[in-house]
Amino acid sequence: MNKDQQHPQYHRDRSVVNSLLAGEATDYNLAELARLRIRYQGFPGARDIQSDLDKILQQWGMTETELFEKTRAIHAAGGVYKSRSKREEQDWN
Repeated sequence: MNKDQQHPQYHRDRSVVNSLLAGEATDYNLAELARLRIRYQGFPGARDIQSDLDKILQQWGMTETELFEKTRAIHAAGGVYKSRSKREEQDWN
């Protein structure tokens, strides 16, 4: 029987997810949602975060495919993370 794991970024990500739940689909929030969807895809744990990420997509009326299409365009245009620290910009794991 497999036991759920605790993600090392869980507490930081929980805070981001809470703000996304209360926020709107801005370019920055879309990029953060996509980043977290990728991080937790297939992760054996953090079920509450995974569920809330699904909930955010529903709230914003999007599919995951639409989210990734939009965020690819946002990143291609550049700038979404420019005012953020380098650490956040490269925090994909």
